[in-house]
Amino acid sequence: MASMSDIKKGLIIEFKNGLWEVVEFLHVKPGKGAAFTRSKLKNLKTGQLVENTFRGSDKFNVVRVEKSKKQYLYYDGDFYVFMDNTTYEQLSVPSEVIGDLRKFMIENIEVIIRTTGEGEIIGIELPICVVHKVKECEPNVKGNTASASGKKAVTETGLDIIVPFFIEAGEDIKIDTRTGNYMERA
Repeated sequence: MASMSDIKKGLIIEFKNGLWEVVEFLHVKPGKGAAFTRSKLKNLKTGQLVENTFRGSDKFNVVRVEKSKKQYLYYDGDFYVFMDNTTYEQLSVPSEVIGDLRKFMIENIEVIIRTTGEGEIIGIELPICVVHKVKECEPNVKGNTASASGKKAVTETGLDIIVPFFIEAGEDIKIDTRTGNYMERA
């Protein structure tokens, strides 16, 4: 059992009948009264964010999380198939676990899969940037090159993104997986 003083960013706890990750926290020691910790928690199944205040007497279970590097191979309708590069074992991950990250997934990308001590898959971590090929984009309009905005484009995985006017269909671009924004040409 852990207490309020054990809370830190990235910690995964059992809370309200689910697994929650501590996104941010603030330890508060008021002039009067007992210390407490304000925290923002993210549900690992639904992605819901909640704010919670932990008192000094609150106790909760910490979930041990193991991280392993895997290579994404292919999508099999209901499952995403990953492979361990050292043992060549394959792992099928349900598409519900991947969620919105599927638009960043291209074959042969290396990801980190997070599992509990019992082997339950609780999520994946993508690299900070990925390279995608632009499948289609709006044509350039003469005179728009000085504008600070951009044009819509669709990548090979179906990701809608705003790119600069000089990007054409068939080009490779780098995309930030944290924000989903265009970074640069690849």
